Amino acid sequence: QVQVAESGGGLVQAGGSLRLSCVASGSSSSATDMGWYRQGTGNHRDLVAAIRHGPATNYADSVKGRFAISRDNAENTIYLQMNSLKPEDTDVYYCYVAIGSGIQRRVYWGQGTQVTVSS
Repeated sequence: QVQVAESGGGLVQAGGSLRLSCVASGSSSSATDMGWYRQGTGNHRDLVAAIRHGPATNYADSVKGRFAISRDNAENTIYLQMNSLKPEDTDVYYCYVAIGSGIQRRVYWGQGTQVTVSS
């Protein structure tokens, strides 16, 4: 079983910065990829950034050039550095850890951390 815990959310003014952290424990050392989603509208979550072995990263178009994801394998931790924050970045951010691929892929989620950007 994998446990995922986020931290680092909070309130910041537009143009400011925050850094989110996500620590994974359990069998997370075999993680295929890790990353961040945010709740968005409707019933689905939107990908913000993800990081795989390599490291290979990908970002939502809306955060490219402003957000940076990084990974500390020794600590099973990932970070999301968020710069030049905008009010539209306000959301609950969820960290995920994925293990395996195809039909054996399992995704574990944290409980989320609130990011609020004031105008």
